[in-house]
Amino acid sequence: MLAMEKDFDSKLRIEGSGNSSSKGGGNVQRSKSFAFRAPQENFTIQDFELGKIYGVGSYSKVVRAKKKDTGVVYALKIMDKKFITKENKTAYVKLERIVLDQLDHPGVVRLFFTFQDTFSLYMALESCEGGELFDQITRKGRLSEDEARFYAAEVVDALEYIHSMGLIHRDIKACTFVGTAAYVPPEVLNSSPATFGNDLWALGCTLYQMLSGTTPFKDASEWLIFQRIIARDIRFPGYFSVEARDIIDRLLDTDPGRRPGAGPDGYAVLKMHPFFKGVDWKNVREQTPPILALEPTATPGEGDGTPDSSWNLSHIGDGSAGLNDGNGGASSSEGSGHITRLASIDSFDSKWQQFLDPGESVLMISMVKKLQKLTSKKVQLILTNKPKLIYVDPSKLEVKGNIILSDKSNDLSIQVTSPSNFKIITPKKALSFEDAKQRAWQWKKAIESLQNR
Repeated sequence: MLAMEKDFDSKLRIEGSGNSSSKGGGNVQRSKSFAFRAPQENFTIQDFELGKIYGVGSYSKVVRAKKKDTGVVYALKIMDKKFITKENKTAYVKLERIVLDQLDHPGVVRLFFTFQDTFSLYMALESCEGGELFDQITRKGRLSEDEARFYAAEVVDALEYIHSMGLIHRDIKACTFVGTAAYVPPEVLNSSPATFGNDLWALGCTLYQMLSGTTPFKDASEWLIFQRIIARDIRFPGYFSVEARDIIDRLLDTDPGRRPGAGPDGYAVLKMHPFFKGVDWKNVREQTPPILALEPTATPGEGDGTPDSSWNLSHIGDGSAGLNDGNGGASSSEGSGHITRLASIDSFDSKWQQFLDPGESVLMISMVKKLQKLTSKKVQLILTNKPKLIYVDPSKLEVKGNIILSDKSNDLSIQVTSPSNFKIITPKKALSFEDAKQRAWQWKKAIESLQNR
């Protein structure tokens, strides 16, 4: 495994078939080699100041990282070597490195360099400081058609480029969450081969979400979402313009080949649609972007490059680095105070006291729905300063689950999929919850801030 990054840096042999000029005219293999543009460096994780987490994947995290000697900010992708080997993901990581290295377009993040240590592989990517599109949708409720048109045009511009390179993205969506069911095209559910049309379906879902604030096939569980996708059960809000409704309707065609951009005329059909009237496609990257809606209650570590309390170096690198507040670290009481400010606690009923140990106090509590494939059930979700996270059957007053808070980031992560919905991912399972009071982000912040305390 230690040789993986050296493998990346070695010359690659790209094999294909070509016609032989030799007598007999048979096909023979030919190859060519090339060097990576993004070099492998001899950096260590201690060369960077780590800030907030941008996203979490199955075997990696992407974190804001500032190079100490230059001040340059990167989105640093940190990949777990042990997991990659165990899950036979080596080929995928190599392919990702090759693809990112070769792509050159303003709509595709740039890979600057790579490095590694005993436990992790690192890719230093271009940091997009404006945040996620999902955040803008959440903060504004929904985007105006002018705003949605701007972002959709940039996505179309980038998709046209990567499709011209023979690549399928297969993960177009408004957020960085892994495996979002709401964007899956029907042909994937029917086990058909991947095509460029997969990305165009996801573009239609994303455009719908920008304009409405929610995904087009939203339902109580992944299984029900999939049934709506297969049935193409889509309902358009009355405030959608004729042009917006028409382009989404066409992009969400059940036949991938009929989606605009996937046919024989390519992207010309999509770019000439009336919804994109007025877009200067030759200068799409030079247009003035919409005004960003800032997070209403920003906390330290978000947006300003300061370390995020949810990030811990103990699981990466050689474990010799750490974060502090500049004064030797915060006390536990300060940490608890931070959580209390983050948490929005329902009025506390004394009946929940029986689930607390002496001296233990509740930091966040709420009646939520625990979502399963076909059903959902109300549970009382309780987070304490122990720290402890449990969910209780409110009718039987029985603990139905105890979620272990670990200081190892690969053991537990929180994914927010909407203002109301979030997932708690553990090594053995993923638990889905819905908070009717739309406090998914507060749950994420509260749990993560306690996780590594």
